[in-house]
Formats: sequence, C-alpha cells, structure tokens
Amino acid sequence: MRPDTPAENVDHTAEAARLERTAGLYPEDAEALLLQAAAHLELSGDRPAATTLYDRLLSSPDGLENPYLVRALKASNLWEYGHEAEARAIITGIRVTAPRDPAPWVIVAESLEAHDELEAAHETFSEGVRLLLPDGAEPPYSTHPLLFGRHRVRRMLGVEHDDWDVLADTLSSSPVPLDELHDPKRVWSLGSDNPAELEAEISRLRAELGTYREALSRPFPVAVLHWPEGELRELVGAYPELAAEYPSHEAHLATIEASLRELAASGTPNLGIVTGTVPSYEAFAASETTSPSDTDLLPQYATTLAARGRAVEWPPQRGAECWCGSGRVYEGCHGA
Repeated sequence: MRPDTPAENVDHTAEAARLERTAGLYPEDAEALLLQAAAHLELSGDRPAATTLYDRLLSSPDGLENPYLVRALKASNLWEYGHEAEARAIITGIRVTAPRDPAPWVIVAESLEAHDELEAAHETFSEGVRLLLPDGAEPPYSTHPLLFGRHRVRRMLGVEHDDWDVLADTLSSSPVPLDELHDPKRVWSLGSDNPAELEAEISRLRAELGTYREALSRPFPVAVLHWPEGELRELVGAYPELAAEYPSHEAHLATIEASLRELAASGTPNLGIVTGTVPSYEAFAASETTSPSDTDLLPQYATTLAARGRAVEWPPQRGAECWCGSGRVYEGCHGA
C-alpha cells in the first residue's frame, strides 16, 4: 500500500494477505509485518482472523522482540468482539509482569478507557508512568502517550491536576492546551447552535489531527550500528579491512555509547540502536552491489535496518537491560 493511498480506498483484506506473503519472504521482519497484517484485519472487521495472527506470533518458536505488545494488541482486539473475560485476563497479566516498553501500557489502558473502565485505565496509565519515567530527566518520546492518556482520563474523572498532568501539558506540541482538548464536555459543543462554539471545536479537532499526523510522520530513529561480540568476530575475520573500524569489541561498545551521548547533547532527537548480523549485512552488500569490506556501507546498513523497524530506543527505559546484551540493567552498565 502506498503511503498516499486514501484510507477509504484500501482493501484491508488484500493488504493483510500481501503482508503475510511478504513475512514469508523476509522472516527476520515477520513480527513487524504480521502485526501490520493483523491491524488491517481488524480494520476490515475480521477480528477473529486478527486474533489468529496474534496467536501465531505468540506461538513462534523463535520468540518475539515485543511479546507484551502482541499480547496487548490481542487483548484489545478480543474485547472488541465479545471476549471480555479473556481480554481482562491478558491485561492483568501484562500489568503484573510490568513490561519496560510504554506501548503495551498505552494499549491496555486505552482499551480499558474505551470500555468505560476509567478508574482501571487511570491506574494502568499511572503504573506505566511510575515505572518508565526517569527521575529528573526529560521523558523519552515513547512515554509521552502515557502522560497524555493519563491526563485525558483524569479530566474525565474530574480530579485535580498533579505534577504529571502539568508535565503532560508542557510536553504537548498542540496549539490547544490539553485541558481544552481533554474537556469531557466537548461532545456537547458539536450540537451547539453558537457559531463561536462550533468554530472553537473545529480548531480543537484540527489541533488533534495535527498531533496525530506528527506522531505518524515521526521519522525512524537516528540509529547507531551495534555488533554482538560473536558477530563482530566473524565480521572482522571475514573482512579484515574492517579491523581499523572495529579494533576490539570493548572499543566498539564504548564508541556506540559515546556517539549517542554526543548526538543527544547536540539536540538530536529520536536516537536508537540497530543490531547487525553478518548474513544480513552480506545480503545487504549484495543488494547494493558493493563489497562488505567497504566502510561506507556500514551507516547505510544501519539506516536500512532502522527504516525496517529494527531499531530500539536509546537510552533504554529505566530499569531495562542494557543495549549491549550484557544482561545487566543499563544504569549499572553503559548508562553508569
């Protein structure tokens, strides 16, 4: 599907089938492709088929990069076609396991909100914020929807603002304040005979649309290429010309962290890390009709992996494992 294809002209069933076929051709990207296919099936109204895809992903023998995201999407989908008890059980499981990725928290909280479980939605948003927001640091972009969703639910509950609500309004790029966007009485303005009220509501809707478009058009991360120790050893052994680029694995890891900190200090947003493998790199070099020993190919390979959704956010969420694969928490490893 072309990016400029109007939504009303999309055959969601056909697009889901195309994505499934593509996933068979590119197994390394199967998770992302099948999640897109499931989204098209949901939009087509075939929610049982979407659940089948989610189950297929969750039963993958190779494991998943984002299992909690898949579970959250499955729960949200199940609830929409009458499987409330199963959806609630999955949501409870996600909250208990406390994933370090904001996306599952947002999805399950919004699912609760959509079914008028406002207190439970508020608790879920708040749990995610407490777990993932760093102390005294700028909240990562991926955590903004947690703060915005929490603000929206609290407005519907009619509770007083707290520090996180103030932070949410500060982070919002909308020209209309969040208090106004999240006003629960807005629905009544659409039935008003007052032209001023209708014009104000149109302005609010435009602001919301602009925020959604900004989120959807956010570019893939500025990504730095990371080689696990075994892969780097194999890479340099096969292509000795790259030894000058990678004198040792320890130096490689230190360079990654230093480069990302320098980019962050310069104001570069949306930073990430992509992990390379030798077979994937060799296949990319062949597609570019270039030798893998060409150092100019390395940043192109990193950009391609990021564009395919392979990047992970840097810095990791608070309490998450370090990006280097040591198994230690980031704050006690390269984040020290």
